[in-house]
Amino acid sequence: MNKTIKIYIGLLVLLFVGAIIVEFSTPPPVNWTKTYNENQKIPYGTYILHSELETLFPTSKVHDIKVTPYEYFDDYYSWEDSTYLTAGNFIQINEFSPTDDVSAQELLDFASFGNSIFMSTSYPPRTFFDSLGFQTDNDYSFKGAANLSFANPRLKQDSISIQKGMSNIYFSELDTVYTTVLGYQKFDSLQQRVNFIKVNWGKGNIFLHLQPVVFTNYHLLKKNNKKYAAAALSYLPDDTIYFDSKNKFGKDLGSSPLRFILSQPPLRYAWYLALLSIFLFMIFNAKRKQRVVKVIKPLENTTVAFTKTIGNLYYETKDHDNLVNKKITYFLEHIRRVYYLDTQVLDKKFVKSLVLKSGKDESETQKLINLIAHLKAKPSCNEDDLLNLNKAIEDFYTK
Repeated sequence: MNKTIKIYIGLLVLLFVGAIIVEFSTPPPVNWTKTYNENQKIPYGTYILHSELETLFPTSKVHDIKVTPYEYFDDYYSWEDSTYLTAGNFIQINEFSPTDDVSAQELLDFASFGNSIFMSTSYPPRTFFDSLGFQTDNDYSFKGAANLSFANPRLKQDSISIQKGMSNIYFSELDTVYTTVLGYQKFDSLQQRVNFIKVNWGKGNIFLHLQPVVFTNYHLLKKNNKKYAAAALSYLPDDTIYFDSKNKFGKDLGSSPLRFILSQPPLRYAWYLALLSIFLFMIFNAKRKQRVVKVIKPLENTTVAFTKTIGNLYYETKDHDNLVNKKITYFLEHIRRVYYLDTQVLDKKFVKSLVLKSGKDESETQKLINLIAHLKAKPSCNEDDLLNLNKAIEDFYTK
């Protein structure tokens, strides 16, 4: 390796190490996604709010609801006396409320028994619009900061100004018989709008707030914005808190995509049986399968090749006598080795024994033995004698 190549390799290594150092030393980009997830510490998560709930409600227990409101509260409803076996405050913080119509109706029923629903969302459930008699609107053209304040003069000092992440959604219509205005929002150059209301529903109350960003980590840590969030939640009684978690899963089934199959006993047993059958099939099929046997070619019989070479040599030199004697000798050796017969005397008794043991035709066998005896007694053999002997011997082998 010459000096130039070493220099190039050294520069490449330095560049590679430098890239790694820059990559690991660069801080990760800030995630500005509005997740409202209570487990996330990103700007628009709700980790701080969730952690401070026990401080805001010191005598209350906090329960994370990781199923739909219907699934959770329906289990606590007693059909015998038409009452709920639990009581408290349901809190939901989200940009778009994920509450379906069935769960929304369940929340209305839960509130009617003297409980409270606090929902801070820019887009409440559609069921609430019809049942609670309100409408919302959106002024898309707005600039500058938004001032959030309360209708109660005693909470005037808790007003705040928000500059990031806001939307100018407000309540455009209200049912004034059952609804109380609790808060306002005002953008620069725009008129003041209602963004926080309380609706009397049965024996309980439903609180709707349209600016969920004020409850996120980013805004709670800025200035004294936390006082606004605390004042908004102060309308709730000091009772059990049911916090609507963003980390939902199927009831008692985790987040498995098979949660419906696992929730039904017949399907669950069929699923387990199918898995067991596949497992047993794999085991027994693996035992019955024979591994591929490697084909090993037999070693070449060099003796045969050598014999053919020698035979060709004798044939080309016209040494017929030698070839005749060798073929007779090899044939008689074959008779002794295979049929265990004495070949010293080639008489009729020998022929009869050879026919009995070999199963060959007696007349053909007799002709072959006579030919062998004739050629052994002949002083000199020619090519025809060799060919006749070879044909007779081959016929004996093959027939």
